[in-house]
Amino acid sequence: MIDGQFAHRDTHGGGGLIADGDTQWMTAGSGLQHIETPPEHLVLSGGLFHGVQLWVNLPRRLKMSAPRYQSIAGGKVALLASADGGALVRVIAGELAGHPGPGVTHTPITLVHASLSPGARLRVPWPADFNALAYVLAGRGTVGGAGQPVETGQLAVLGAGDALQVAAAEGQESRHPHLEVLLLGGAPIREPVAAYGPFVMNTRAELAQAFEDYRAGRLGVVPADHTPHGAVGGTTPGA
Repeated sequence: MIDGQFAHRDTHGGGGLIADGDTQWMTAGSGLQHIETPPEHLVLSGGLFHGVQLWVNLPRRLKMSAPRYQSIAGGKVALLASADGGALVRVIAGELAGHPGPGVTHTPITLVHASLSPGARLRVPWPADFNALAYVLAGRGTVGGAGQPVETGQLAVLGAGDALQVAAAEGQESRHPHLEVLLLGGAPIREPVAAYGPFVMNTRAELAQAFEDYRAGRLGVVPADHTPHGAVGGTTPGA
């Protein structure tokens, strides 16, 4: 969550309030229902909500893992800085340069939020067997050794290598004084994916079973008093 607040509740007992800089890491596994909704006082006041939702697939052998919920406060992430002090790096999950983040994952994953001052450069080691993505939350700059230009809302898919490079443009918009970028990747699963709506499985037969489990109530039910004011919910097994 970059700005604002969201409350989470799920049918496996997970829940809490995530606010500025906080992260919730929910593993749906064998299946649950969940709901995310802004607190009523922010809805009434017209507050700002700015966040990122990322879905991470699970390999076949872990699809039916028990659901799990992690609440990661912004102050608990590992904070690193570049040698010149021009970049602040928050390690949310996985490991970067030997520094682990608090998020616990089922498969090898690294998720980092980096903030770069105008003109700053950041180069970080990256496992050679990981894929790598860079998503620009705000600002302008370049990624990769070739200096590919990127800006707000763009995603860069990087090729093989053992390091990631990001640089912030000298001139930034007044609304976005820094380059804000998510760096993420993990060990490729390389399995078939069958997805429909919120269900992510390996085969169409498994998708059909997931829908049947939902209709039979095996994923639980979120109480009606926890579905207020334009809530965003989901029924999610296997991801």
